[in-house]
Amino acid sequence: MPISSILKLYNKIFRRDKYYQLKYQKLLDDRINYYNSEIYKKILEIEKNIKDKKELSFLHSGHLGDIIYALPTIKELSKNHVCNFYIQINKPMELHYPKHPSGDFYLDRRIAELFIPLLEKQNYLNKVEIFSNQTIDVDLDLFRKMPINIQFYSPRWFFQLTGTQVNLEKPCLDVQPHKKIVNKVVILRTFRARSHFINYKFLKSYNDLVFVGLRDEFDDLKKQVPNLQFYDCKNFLEMAEIIKASKMFIGNQSPGYGIAESLKIPRLLEANPDFPVIFPIGEKSYDFYHQVHFEKFFKKLYY
Repeated sequence: MPISSILKLYNKIFRRDKYYQLKYQKLLDDRINYYNSEIYKKILEIEKNIKDKKELSFLHSGHLGDIIYALPTIKELSKNHVCNFYIQINKPMELHYPKHPSGDFYLDRRIAELFIPLLEKQNYLNKVEIFSNQTIDVDLDLFRKMPINIQFYSPRWFFQLTGTQVNLEKPCLDVQPHKKIVNKVVILRTFRARSHFINYKFLKSYNDLVFVGLRDEFDDLKKQVPNLQFYDCKNFLEMAEIIKASKMFIGNQSPGYGIAESLKIPRLLEANPDFPVIFPIGEKSYDFYHQVHFEKFFKKLYY
């Protein structure tokens, strides 16, 4: 057995404080070395591109909500740059999410093509396309590789990549209200990021509810809210138009809530107990962990 292994075993058995101190220092050294060799040089490259170029190309592979929360940063940079946005499809996820709309990918082509019409409506995006080896100036996926705990407010992930700070009380999406589906309580509750401490049963007393997510998500929630109506949006642009025209939006941490937050319409967020990286910012917006607060805030926005 090598001497280093013998010393390690000795410290683990007889000098536990020393063992854990050395173990922590080794982890810290590895983390610093990884940051210096893999991350910081890319941050410097992004900083140089922002400083030197008048036209910037951004890359993001999803999830959809993560793309939405990158938009405040891009909108801010668009004040002094022409901004092109590229979506990378079919990037495998490291974790498995049951019933994910894109299967084992962050985004597949079908979901990306449903989302692009919403991005194309934003006047601060010069070009929106699926990525096909275009030159990239700002790789927004880098936030997943940074050796930090990313359990902080999602838009700030992209602040830290670009050295850009944004007033998040202002909207970063702009769409026209839907012409037919108006003044509804719009709901989107995905299977991911739910709180199992609350339910939606009290909403069965209301008759102006419309669900804009997937059919199986609707069927699941309709067990609690039998009067819930379903609308099959043709794409995410139409979803945003319906949310824009709504009385309020209710949902968990999902693209639907991201749209509502970005439009700054009245909204309620079913807070995620396990990965709380989103919360409301601005007026007429609340998050909740407890049933009594859910019902209280709903009435506050409804009446």
